[in-house]
Amino acid sequence: MSAAPHTLVVRLDSAGDVLLAGPAVRAVAAGSARTTLLCGPRGEDAGRLLPGVDQVMVYDAPWVGLAPSALRPADVAALVHRLTTARVDRALVLASHHQSPLPMALLLKLAGVPWVGADSEHYPGSLLQLRHRRVPYRHEAAAALALAEAAGFRLPPGDDGGLRVTDVEDATHLTGPDPYLVVHPGAAVPSRMWTPKRAAQAVAALTAAGHRVVVTGGTGEKRLTGDVAGRHALDLGGRTTLAQLAGVLARARVVIAGNTGPAHLAAAVRTPVISLFSPVVSAERWLPYRVPHLRLGRQDTPCVGTRARLCPVPGHPCLDSVTDEQVLAAVAALTPEDGAAGGGRYGALTSGRSTP
Repeated sequence: MSAAPHTLVVRLDSAGDVLLAGPAVRAVAAGSARTTLLCGPRGEDAGRLLPGVDQVMVYDAPWVGLAPSALRPADVAALVHRLTTARVDRALVLASHHQSPLPMALLLKLAGVPWVGADSEHYPGSLLQLRHRRVPYRHEAAAALALAEAAGFRLPPGDDGGLRVTDVEDATHLTGPDPYLVVHPGAAVPSRMWTPKRAAQAVAALTAAGHRVVVTGGTGEKRLTGDVAGRHALDLGGRTTLAQLAGVLARARVVIAGNTGPAHLAAAVRTPVISLFSPVVSAERWLPYRVPHLRLGRQDTPCVGTRARLCPVPGHPCLDSVTDEQVLAAVAALTPEDGAAGGGRYGALTSGRSTP
């Protein structure tokens, strides 16, 4: 690269996906005069927390998301106009392994972006100047960084390549004093979370073992968090912005969550994670990244790799079979004796058959 470019990084989808793009964004920012992030509405708040981002643009793409919007030509035209006036020199389209970057690449070309790079299994014609192939089963964060590196961008010296956020807010007024654990019972799809009854049982067991528990959730999860917290835990459901949630997670001894955005937010603030990981998607791609973590959950159920949103197996055995004893053992393994956050080890604890 000769002159430092204005580079656009595209990562549509949810907050967790945007957080996992963080290392790639920082690499791009280190080699660019200006870095713009284009994300979806569910990822906007996370995008504004990423170091290295100078500007955030938002587009509700009709080819991503759990409930994609209809294709509206006026919205497409408005996005192409915004991209044209932004005068982007280079663009990287980050997408999950099962998604195609080519619809976005086409819009970028309509906007006159001269150079576009992406991972693509499909022939891109002239839409991509860099057609990169990701290593199979590579973690989403590592795959995004590998694409940025293939485009000539490198992390700056001293950057360890983990997830990061800026502007972590002090949330003491919400949580009260330390120490505490966080249980985040929700997820975008039910197959990736405990059932509410099972989550409430775990909170009760943690409290009985002497832990103070804080239950977190979004504005649409107030009923869930209230049921899970019950009389045992502090319910913060719907009471935090994403930046405030980062502050809550940053001071927690450990975070217990499914495969969902707050698990990646916990990794970004370097808090150990107990990952309740349903095997409907690949753990290699989506586990908490470069932070001490333990995985709980059976990985031998019939739903493996199905991407099912609703559990297809009676009793939700992959996650609801996790015992209170396993949860308590995982907390003990990830929290040092002095009660400070951090420490622990990487690994997996499973209910049922063990996994390598």
